[in-house]
Amino acid sequence: MGKSIHTERQKRLVELLRTTREKAGLTQIQLARRLGKYKTYVSKYETGERQLDVVEFMAVAEALGLEPGKVLAKVKGVG
Repeated sequence: MGKSIHTERQKRLVELLRTTREKAGLTQIQLARRLGKYKTYVSKYETGERQLDVVEFMAVAEALGLEPGKVLAKVKGVG
């Protein structure tokens, strides 16, 4: 199995988080501030340079007003 950062699921997750941020009218800087992080934190996971761990993913999803479980279902292809 290849590195999970380059899988289709990872790409779908990043795309969903990025499009949700954009639809909410948030910049990377604004989302980073909500998370108590720097802009590079958001830009690096959105460009695929880094991968979110489970706890980080939950924080990002919640900062975007998303239910983490529903996001995972969409990424899996179920929801």
